[in-house]
Amino acid sequence: MDISDELFQELIDQAFDSLPSIHRDRVQNVVILFADEPTLEQRRELELRHDQTLLGLYQGIPLSQRQGRGSVCPDCITLFKIPLLSQAHDIPSLREAIRHTLWHEIAHYYGLNHEQIHELE
Repeated sequence: MDISDELFQELIDQAFDSLPSIHRDRVQNVVILFADEPTLEQRRELELRHDQTLLGLYQGIPLSQRQGRGSVCPDCITLFKIPLLSQAHDIPSLREAIRHTLWHEIAHYYGLNHEQIHELE
């Protein structure tokens, strides 16, 4: 499946808007971007093997670790288009994959680790 960047961005916007307002409304100072794939630097930093796929990435200082800090640079959530497309077989499944990945990365923003996120799922 292949879609335009414009449609992919629209699906990201829809996914964010569909999140519960209690989570969505508290997201501040976060840029949500997309890229085709993770960079080599991102893959190295995360120590990903060649056979591992990365759908999204949160980069920043989680809210739970900001005590006593003044202003901070914007955090960044990046969704990776090609890996997400490879997980989907149609627009509805892509929409759900984007929503799930975005929620997962926002959970990291709130300070949850993978174990806590999987527990909530």
